[in-house]
Amino acid sequence: MTRNNEQGLPVIQSGNAASSQLTRRKMVQRLLAGAGAAWPFVATSHPVYELLRNRDAVFADAEQLGAANWKPIFLSSQQAELLTAIAESIVPESTRAHVSRFIDLLLSVDKTENRRKFVQSLAALDAEVQKRFGKSFPALNEEQKNAFLTDASTKPEMPEDSGKAAAQKKSSLYAHFENLKAWVRGAYYSSEVGMRELGWTGDYVYEKFPGRAHAEDHH
Repeated sequence: MTRNNEQGLPVIQSGNAASSQLTRRKMVQRLLAGAGAAWPFVATSHPVYELLRNRDAVFADAEQLGAANWKPIFLSSQQAELLTAIAESIVPESTRAHVSRFIDLLLSVDKTENRRKFVQSLAALDAEVQKRFGKSFPALNEEQKNAFLTDASTKPEMPEDSGKAAAQKKSSLYAHFENLKAWVRGAYYSSEVGMRELGWTGDYVYEKFPGRAHAEDHH
């Protein structure tokens, strides 16, 4: 391990020039090893964290996510399109990082309960969008997408009467959004695009994640 003198951050040397073409599996392994098994912006209790740590076999298929003839394994085509649009709005560059495709791959080997919760969260957000705008999330313009996700990502303040329907609905929407956001971030920061945002240059990765200045400004 050496130290990046310019930024004063611990780094782990890649060892050779071939590291500039790390597979997703190797990038995940380096991140987990270098950061004490932490993951940027994702709680260790979330399903995506456990999958990234323990589902090593799935990464072989991850290298095929950019194929022109790609088709979802677990999600329907409509769900995959919806997830792609939501992911791109939560973390820009998600489409280029094949985030929705990687999530679909992870879901294909995940537990039934986690799959059910994911689909529920995806459906809950789209149902609310349909109610507010009369169309699905991918059909919204950027202003509408941003307004909706800003609202969904705002943690509600529960009133004394927590049984109020409006408060419960907003709390539920927030929980569904947080679930999807963790999936998106987990998939994004396991990609080369996400790794570069965290500071990977092809020569080293940071032992701790410096991130970029506005990393937490994503929805």
